[in-house]
Amino acid sequence: MRASKREKLAGRGWKVSDAAEFLELSAEEESLISLRLKLAEGLKDRRVRKRLTQVELAKAVNSSQSRVAKMEAGDPTVSIDLLVRSLIALGASNSDLAKIITAS
Repeated sequence: MRASKREKLAGRGWKVSDAAEFLELSAEEESLISLRLKLAEGLKDRRVRKRLTQVELAKAVNSSQSRVAKMEAGDPTVSIDLLVRSLIALGASNSDLAKIITAS
């Protein structure tokens, strides 16, 4: 949100915060969500670059297309382990995983 809009809302009595504050997330919870979303985005990017469909990736990791869609959406029912295993199945190295995790 633009600073001018934030100031305008605050001046009218609105409380302006972020999602973490609104949901009362701890720092650990916020970090875990961020990690999951980075891995999910990295998975989708790598799959698209390799020109694979969700169905093809699902076959490679013995899963279903709907599960791959959930992985790419950062669904909380998908384990971080499955996200990492799927990235490795797409050829990601340890350094690739580190780059995904440390990306801004």
